[in-house]
Amino acid sequence: MSDRDKTSDPVSARIRARIQKAKRRFHANDNIAAFIEAGELEALQAEVEGKLRGVLESLVIDTESDHNTHDTAKRVAKMYITEVFKGRYHAAPPVTEFPNVESLNELMIVGPITVRSACSHHLCPIMGRLWIGLMPNEHSNLIGLSKYARLAEWIMSRPQIQEEAITQMAELLLDKVRPDGLAVVMEADHFCMHWRGVRDNETKMINSVMRGSFLKDPNLRREFLSLLNLKA
Repeated sequence: MSDRDKTSDPVSARIRARIQKAKRRFHANDNIAAFIEAGELEALQAEVEGKLRGVLESLVIDTESDHNTHDTAKRVAKMYITEVFKGRYHAAPPVTEFPNVESLNELMIVGPITVRSACSHHLCPIMGRLWIGLMPNEHSNLIGLSKYARLAEWIMSRPQIQEEAITQMAELLLDKVRPDGLAVVMEADHFCMHWRGVRDNETKMINSVMRGSFLKDPNLRREFLSLLNLKA
């Protein structure tokens, strides 16, 4: 294929080709920022806008004369690329890590952190709260309180299922902090149940990931879980 043919390809095809050449995954909850070149996010947003306009046309919505939906495709494309799915297209936020100078080794709990995601099955909202438990050691890194929320937002701003989302969060924190133990608990409402299907407004999902000392020590696990106020 000539360079001219390549530049005439949709930007999504060029990004996909780079990912496939690198033999990397590009599932809904994967970050693909490393394969996006300067200026391509804007082009991708424009491409998505065009495809969404086609979806609205197939839904028999008159976007020409309906002032409410005239710019809907543009708004939704911008929302997907720059807001609700931005964790796919942007690199991880910078996080300053500090050495554990005082050799802190007591239980730390961060939360609840408000999280927002989208179900990868129906692209409906997932709204919930996240708690993080850490058992640092003398070799651990310490990060600022706000950075936990920034990292959670980066992970959650992708189409997800909740079970995989908190596993990703746990792996990221293990890499950043290197604690003896890590626990992540998430409680969330799933609008694919509220808005469609059974239309059950009461059911929530609560799940957890335990690593290291939280997995091995039942007393530590009980202490952590007892300190979470899930009813708040």
